[in-house]
Amino acid sequence: MVLQNRRISIAELTARSKLSRGIVGKILHDRLGLSKVTARWVPKTLSPFERQLRVAHSKEVLELFENSEEDFLRRIVTGDEVWLCHYDPESEQQSKQWKHVNSPRPKRARLEPRLGKILATIFWDAEGILLIDYMEDGGTITGKYYANLLLQLREEIKEKRRGKLSRKVLLLHDNAPAHRAKVALAAIQQCGLGRIDHPPYSPDLSPSDYFLCGNLKQHLRGTVFSDDNEPKSAVQDYFNSRDKNFFFNGLMNLKSRCEKCIEVEGQYI
Repeated sequence: MVLQNRRISIAELTARSKLSRGIVGKILHDRLGLSKVTARWVPKTLSPFERQLRVAHSKEVLELFENSEEDFLRRIVTGDEVWLCHYDPESEQQSKQWKHVNSPRPKRARLEPRLGKILATIFWDAEGILLIDYMEDGGTITGKYYANLLLQLREEIKEKRRGKLSRKVLLLHDNAPAHRAKVALAAIQQCGLGRIDHPPYSPDLSPSDYFLCGNLKQHLRGTVFSDDNEPKSAVQDYFNSRDKNFFFNGLMNLKSRCEKCIEVEGQYI
């Protein structure tokens, strides 16, 4: 019955099997080793072709790792955009706290949502942050705007990572419209950067999504900012408090993710 309907309830199993609830639970947990979990959100249901693209990308990245892991980590630069809200409520998990059985339940003040937000574009590598650009709410990242950011990125690499450009930097970013606009592609070529094509709908294979921006947003959650300058300062403080191992490990994790992607034939990790 469980194999036919993964969402069947214990109450329904009890009624249909004519067994007690306790026995049904014991069979499910102890004998069959089953537990009921909540489905997780994924960007979309991937088509066979999209899964093939994810596998091909993973194989390309793993080949770069295998050829020379050290060289690849020195060459790669990645980045993405992330919205920073003036107030992003804590998750239920973050708000949990220990209490004694006789203590009153902790309370949280209900804060009105703050609509202010800024869009940050963050470029980084295995050593740390290279460039952060901020755009106020209402702005749009166009191909031209992104192309100008790439020119700025080249100058930052030149200043902060002596000799990196001579190694042929590999740019890993997702395939957002601005990133694949003709003017942006021309800027990549003008800057002398290589490019790693990224499969669509694949945040789980993007270091900025699964690591950097996700950790940043989790850190900022629950903090109330009164203007655009406060989240900027908080972001700077957050990254200043991280050592090189933080960024290095975030990129290294891409290797195991690509291996897993191939193992599950392109499905989400």
